[in-house]
Amino acid sequence: MKPLHLTVAAIIEDRNRFLMVEETVQDELVINQPAGHVEPGETLQEAVSRETLEETAWHFSPETLVGLYLWEHPDSGERFLRAVFVGKHFDHEPKQPLDTGIERALWLSREELQRRGPQLRSPMVLRSIDDYLAGKRYPLEVVSHLGVADLLEKAAKVSN
Repeated sequence: MKPLHLTVAAIIEDRNRFLMVEETVQDELVINQPAGHVEPGETLQEAVSRETLEETAWHFSPETLVGLYLWEHPDSGERFLRAVFVGKHFDHEPKQPLDTGIERALWLSREELQRRGPQLRSPMVLRSIDDYLAGKRYPLEVVSHLGVADLLEKAAKVSN
C-alpha cells in the first residue's frame, strides 16, 4: 500500500470568486486551490498559510476548517488526506516569485471551475468548494497538534 500524503488547501473567496492556482503537474496545466504538503514540525494552519503565500503571493489566515478529504488517485494509487481551511487573505506581495510549477494565481467563480472540471487537479477541489458554499464549517479547535512539547506541557500541569 502506498503511503498517505498529508496535505492542506485554502479556500479564499472574494466577490464570488475563489483564489486558485494554475500549475504544471506531469507536463499538464491543472487548476488547484493553494495547497501542498505539511512539512515536519508544522501545524496544519502553519502549512496552509505557508503554501498560500508560496503559491499565490497572498498572506492567508485560516479561520475555520471546511473538512477533511481522503482521495486515492485512480492511476497511481497514491492516497491523499487533505485538510481544507477557509480564511482571509491580506498583504499581497506581487513581486514574490511563486513556487516551482505554479504558472499563476487567478480568481475563478464556482461556475468557471465547474466548466474547467477536466482541468481540476483532483475531485477534492470542487467538492471542498461546494461544501464551503453549503455552509460547512468546523472551528479550528477541532484540529489538535500533539507532539513532545505538548506532552511535556501536560505532564508539567499534572505534577503541579
